[in-house]
Amino acid sequence: MSLKIGDLAPDFKLFSKNTTGEPKEISLSDYKGKNVVILFYPLSFTGVCTTEMCTISEGFEQYSSLNAEVIGISVDSIFSQEAWAKANKINIPLLSDFNSEVSTKYGTRYPDGGFVLGLNGVSKRAAFVVGKDGKIAYAEVLENAGELPNFEKIKEVLKNLK
Repeated sequence: MSLKIGDLAPDFKLFSKNTTGEPKEISLSDYKGKNVVILFYPLSFTGVCTTEMCTISEGFEQYSSLNAEVIGISVDSIFSQEAWAKANKINIPLLSDFNSEVSTKYGTRYPDGGFVLGLNGVSKRAAFVVGKDGKIAYAEVLENAGELPNFEKIKEVLKNLK
């Protein structure tokens, strides 16, 4: 079951490598007092995921102007994420949920065998906006990995957050 608007966003600690070149632990609590957009995506080096993260990276200033930080989370290793980010000029932190623990906490994990080719442990594409108060202000979990989150709605929610 995924999180709902008003729920307290579960904290997490995951590693990223793509923004610094060195493994760096990042937690949701690092963003305390800030609005955060969390984008779960199934797998690096796939078409729709590349479109999603490149679109966010190219339009990052829009989110920054709305006083928001953006992070991406997938089950890929930090090494795969780093290579993908470099190849596609993705400039937001990509966090490795290699063991699917955060995907499970947020209710975005496909059931075993539920993703293409029967792959287990993969996250559905999802978007959460966490307000400065640490509560979920927007939640969207997509069943179809070929669809993108409603970025206009996300921006609208961010405009209305204080």
